[in-house]
Amino acid sequence: MDIIVVDHPLVGDRLRTLRDSATDTAGFRAAMDALGTMLCYEAFRSVPTVEIPVTTPVTETTGVAVNGVPLIVPVLRAGLGLLEPATRLLPGAQVGFIGLARDEESHEPVSYLCSLPEDLAGRHVVVLDPMLATGGSLVSTLQTLTDRGATGITVVTVLCAPEGVKLVEESGLAATLVTATIDEKLNEAAFIVPGLGDAGDRLFGPR
Repeated sequence: MDIIVVDHPLVGDRLRTLRDSATDTAGFRAAMDALGTMLCYEAFRSVPTVEIPVTTPVTETTGVAVNGVPLIVPVLRAGLGLLEPATRLLPGAQVGFIGLARDEESHEPVSYLCSLPEDLAGRHVVVLDPMLATGGSLVSTLQTLTDRGATGITVVTVLCAPEGVKLVEESGLAATLVTATIDEKLNEAAFIVPGLGDAGDRLFGPR
């Protein structure tokens, strides 16, 4: 698995805003949107393209176009915070949804929604999930996509714990992981340290 940590001053600035407990919901959403745009821009380097003829006001030439219809899959609910920047960059993409909740005792993912095409063979698939903590939810998502024929999956996440990165890497189910940072560790409650809290709660309010 290729791990791409996007090292850019603007990425660091938006990440600081997300980490800050004083950032309100509006500020958190805006920072997530801006950071998501930068991360998705890097992640979409692997989108397949094709050359097509173009007529400019001066002459004939060739240009590059996205080849096929990529599938973007936000992991609900926090993944919705990255969906708008992703579709803004790839407006022709389709969107599938996977809903997972974390059992707070076992820390294991519990599925409550799967809305995906049945056959993903040959599709370019990008998964959006802001937090990679234990890795269980992401591995479950990747397995669901792989079972439908997806290969070469790209994952976009805002921040990761080393434990989650290790689990995803060992699963062999993702080709590329794009993130803003790999944090220090997980705490006893399986939250990322220093982290940014619960991304879903900070985006949409507590459940």
